[in-house]
Amino acid sequence: MSESRFTDAESLGLDPTKVAALLKRVAREVDEGLLPAAQVALARNGKVGVFESFGTATAESLTPMFSATKAITSAAAWLLFQAGDLAEDELVVDIIPEFGSNGKGVVTVQQLFTHTAGFPHAPFRPLQWLNKDERSDRYHQWRLSWAPGTKFEYHPSSSMWVIAELIERRSGIAFTDFVRDRVIAPLGLQNLFVGLPDSENYRALNCEHSGTALTAAEYTKLGLPVPPESEVTEDAILSFNKPEIRAVGVPGGGGYANAADLALFHQALLHGGLDGVELWSEDMRNSARRIRTGELKDMMFKKLANRGLGLIISGDESRSFRGFGKTNSPEAFGHNGAGGQLAWVDPATGISLAYLTPGHDRNSIRQGRRGVAISSLAADCAL
Repeated sequence: MSESRFTDAESLGLDPTKVAALLKRVAREVDEGLLPAAQVALARNGKVGVFESFGTATAESLTPMFSATKAITSAAAWLLFQAGDLAEDELVVDIIPEFGSNGKGVVTVQQLFTHTAGFPHAPFRPLQWLNKDERSDRYHQWRLSWAPGTKFEYHPSSSMWVIAELIERRSGIAFTDFVRDRVIAPLGLQNLFVGLPDSENYRALNCEHSGTALTAAEYTKLGLPVPPESEVTEDAILSFNKPEIRAVGVPGGGGYANAADLALFHQALLHGGLDGVELWSEDMRNSARRIRTGELKDMMFKKLANRGLGLIISGDESRSFRGFGKTNSPEAFGHNGAGGQLAWVDPATGISLAYLTPGHDRNSIRQGRRGVAISSLAADCAL
């Protein structure tokens, strides 16, 4: 990444005292030995003003961002929407005929981006992506759990595999090549990957788990629902320590980055590009941030889903349940990831945050509170 993209915090209008408080909070779990590493960055006006690494992480380290990858995959698809090569109201089956089995012929393109498509638990092994026949077989086998468009239920990976397929079929370019050549390279982001090359594996931090998971009784005592089982298991997380899985570029969760480039990517989402290169028009960006899920709520906390075109929108006072801080504005948007990864930009201040860690705390409440605290401190860093 160009040195011209780094500057001091104060020149970006960031308060040094508040930045220091943020860095102290990020360092806490690393200093206590709970997390092996962490990395944080703040950007504004297309430049990075804060970039710090803790524990075993260095500035060269790359960390899996898990579901924060969804913003990158979605933004790649925005280029097709913008060019008129894809439309939200299209039926997926009209682009991927084999997808239409088992009642899925009514699923629209928009529903893939908003987690309202009805197949949240559809199985797909990452290495199957490399074989087009196996991909097609999976699409054909998948069944609906509920009628598309009738509810919101987070699709950890399934819908993003289909979005990647749409990108390939409408562009004629392999998904990872499209993301690299049409999004990452024009933005000049040399430390962000969806599909990690073998040559970069030495930089990737291995995932590891720490802490003890809360019991059902402990959740009940806290007055909180027990998180449902999902495909995001410990084994699934640890599989990203394998170079062959990293190389796939899982569209719903396989991206790698350092915090500086991830924060800059969210600057690009806000401004349309970086350093005078515009990828997304103002109309496209405004459209992508428009909430499409209406009054639909998440299943666990019963809070408004607030989903744009592959993005989570901060919204009302329940924003902390969506991965934002209490001091974020309602307009903030981005996408968090498993293990506590944070990535957002707030139009009210122009600040973008990226927080990455390879340490996955089994205590989901502690992990969630950490994210809210870090985001709250970051969102308040403007002078």
